[in-house]
Amino acid sequence: MEEKKNKSVIDKFWDLLASVKLAIVIFALIALTSIVGTILEQRADEARNLQVLAKLFGESVAPSLYTIFNKLGFMDMYHSWWFITLLVLFSVNLIICSLDRLPKVWKLISEPMAPSPEEKLRKFLITREVVIQGPAAKVRDTVADALKQIGFRSQEVTEEKGFQFFSQKGPYSRLGVFITHFSILVILCGAIIGLRFGFKGYVNVPEGTATNLAFADRGTRNIPLGFEVRCDNFDVEFYGMSDMPKEYKSWLTVIKDGREVLKKSIAVNDPLTYEGITFYQSSYGFMNENMDRGIFLFRLVSANGQSSDIQLRLGDSFQIQGSNISGKILNFSPALRIDEHGHAFTYANQMNNPAVLIDFSESGARTLTGWILKRHPETWQLPNGDRVEFLDYWGVEFTGLQVRKDPGVWIVYFGCIAMSLGLFIAFFMSHRKIWVKLVEEKNSTRILVGATANKNRAAFERKVDTLLSLLGRKEKGEK
Repeated sequence: MEEKKNKSVIDKFWDLLASVKLAIVIFALIALTSIVGTILEQRADEARNLQVLAKLFGESVAPSLYTIFNKLGFMDMYHSWWFITLLVLFSVNLIICSLDRLPKVWKLISEPMAPSPEEKLRKFLITREVVIQGPAAKVRDTVADALKQIGFRSQEVTEEKGFQFFSQKGPYSRLGVFITHFSILVILCGAIIGLRFGFKGYVNVPEGTATNLAFADRGTRNIPLGFEVRCDNFDVEFYGMSDMPKEYKSWLTVIKDGREVLKKSIAVNDPLTYEGITFYQSSYGFMNENMDRGIFLFRLVSANGQSSDIQLRLGDSFQIQGSNISGKILNFSPALRIDEHGHAFTYANQMNNPAVLIDFSESGARTLTGWILKRHPETWQLPNGDRVEFLDYWGVEFTGLQVRKDPGVWIVYFGCIAMSLGLFIAFFMSHRKIWVKLVEEKNSTRILVGATANKNRAAFERKVDTLLSLLGRKEKGEK
């Protein structure tokens, strides 16, 4: 008590920072605030988070709650000063906890083992005693062999009435908790580096165009990439004849200093990375305003088998090679549907069921006007045996890319590996010490075993019992 009263303010402050209770409080605050930050979409539009709050708490209180959370910084929580302060405090607590306890632990690790008196051995939590016939000198080799069989290389000293063996395993396993502490600090460092020097944005790139910018903070902040990324093509694959996308792909080209330096097709979970910036496939869309610059890709096949690939724009005409059939593109629909009255209409502003309306003529005389659908090859066939295959309508779609740079990600990965190692050592390895004292008494030898383990004592007790079982077999002459 006197020692506690005589502590200086600095010592008391050090004890506070080294307190496990403080660590629990800070960790609980980080966890609770992170729950709020997970529910509320970070850096999102106000309407989206108002909708979330309305579902959880009702429409009447949602605006007031949004104002409170916004002022507290929960709409961009992971960049707020108070969240970073919590991370720094948690890091300081871990460092001081480790520094405060490491010297004592290191002393236990580095302290060489020495023989122990019988009184001390009997006070250990793991003690066993057995008597074996024969002098101590004869039993000595039996004990040394038995210790080797259970995995201990022992040291030996000669005592007044016999011998004593002692050994230890896993002293460095006591450092497992410090490795875990270190890994947490590394992960926090990597996260802060990512928050400070990285970014998360998006960009929509129309087919055939390039951009050297990404956008963040709801589109209010431009982020220069340092190079250009171009969308060469985009395509969607659907499940059967449904409108549910199965896979959507973008063919991208990276242009640096006017040169094409990288080409890659990306899909969901298969991104492109260049100079530490990663582009993820996240969305797509159709642009009505680009229909004038869109290019139709057709394959024309005549009845006698002649074929040719052509590129046309809206309003252009074409002639099928080897045939007297010509056509003119009148209209386009990204998602065509025919109602019960036979009227065609567009049901979505996506390329779900692209169709082109073509006016056909034979030798200058108009013959028919009809829709040719990309996803329905049966519409490609003309009555006279010619075929117009609708391959693509290029230049009217955009690919939506999520753009992310995280320079701290490899530090986080290293921290995760270190944490796995530290947790494995902390939970599955232990510092085990064993002493075996041989005391000669008349024509027999009394063997006293004392052992300690800083964790998983039950497993070590079974090991000690195995040692005694081996000694019993040797006494009976068994192998």
